[in-house]
Amino acid sequence: MNGRTSAAGSRSEARPSRQINIVLRSNETSLAAVPERDIPVSPVVPGQQGLYQEIQKELDQLVGLEQIKELIYEIYALLQIARMRSEAGLLSGGHVFHMIFKGNPGTGKTTVARIVAKLFQKMGVLSKGHLVEVERADLVGEYIGHTAQKTRDLIKKALGGILFIDEAYSLARGGEKDFGKEAIDTLVKAMEDHKNQFVLILAGYSDEIDFFMSSNPGLHSRFPIQMEFPDYNLDQLFQITELMVKERDYILMPQSMSKLRDHLQSEKENRRHAFSNARYVRNLIEKGIRNQAVRLLNQYVTGNPGKLELMTLRPEDFRMGT
Repeated sequence: MNGRTSAAGSRSEARPSRQINIVLRSNETSLAAVPERDIPVSPVVPGQQGLYQEIQKELDQLVGLEQIKELIYEIYALLQIARMRSEAGLLSGGHVFHMIFKGNPGTGKTTVARIVAKLFQKMGVLSKGHLVEVERADLVGEYIGHTAQKTRDLIKKALGGILFIDEAYSLARGGEKDFGKEAIDTLVKAMEDHKNQFVLILAGYSDEIDFFMSSNPGLHSRFPIQMEFPDYNLDQLFQITELMVKERDYILMPQSMSKLRDHLQSEKENRRHAFSNARYVRNLIEKGIRNQAVRLLNQYVTGNPGKLELMTLRPEDFRMGT
């Protein structure tokens, strides 16, 4: 799901009734402490009071990620209070909203980035609110000067929205002579040249992102917002499984549910490399759907299966390891 995970459950009460705490838990840096220069906060148009209910509805569809949801609310609260301060004749200042998303694959990073882009667009921080998702191959060229031009072109495409760089640490893997360094330098310059026009989000594994940040002394201070995306636990993974099946108009037999749950538990406990979370679940479900299609065609040589049979995923449709 590339982090594109839906989840059940919604909250009936609006968040604005709760206490506001504008502190970034990940690095203990207050958003309000950011120097007063980067992205300005534009006045919110009338009728925006119900905006967060729309954002919250999208967040509530995500399984887990409670700390991420809290942080997004803090950003919303900051923007609302900045608007109120401006209307009261007080300095509202500008704030840096460039971010680091840390976590294994399939933990919701891209989905959250899209929600943040929508929030920023609605709140007047970004003019368009679109997401441009790239990786090393999109940024790094084949000769000196090529990388800088490719990176500038993508930055231009992202103006008014968010530039989301997945596996951003790969830009620093090649050392001083690698063209990835040229991409990093171009990004740092663009954060100054276009500081009011786009938000940069760097995403990847936690340890590797930390290494990447140390590769350029000017990087760390430019990303005051850091979000940790934890792996899903077994219950959350199975909740994601059920939702993915339901979204595709399929149902799982009880035996299929038991088989999938046992397999997911085994994968989490025994996998040597980073578990790909919801992405792994999505691949598992899609493979099962393909196996079901083959089974039904072989079973119904003449005539068509009934609606319930077309919807049902049986245990034999999930052939693990094949």
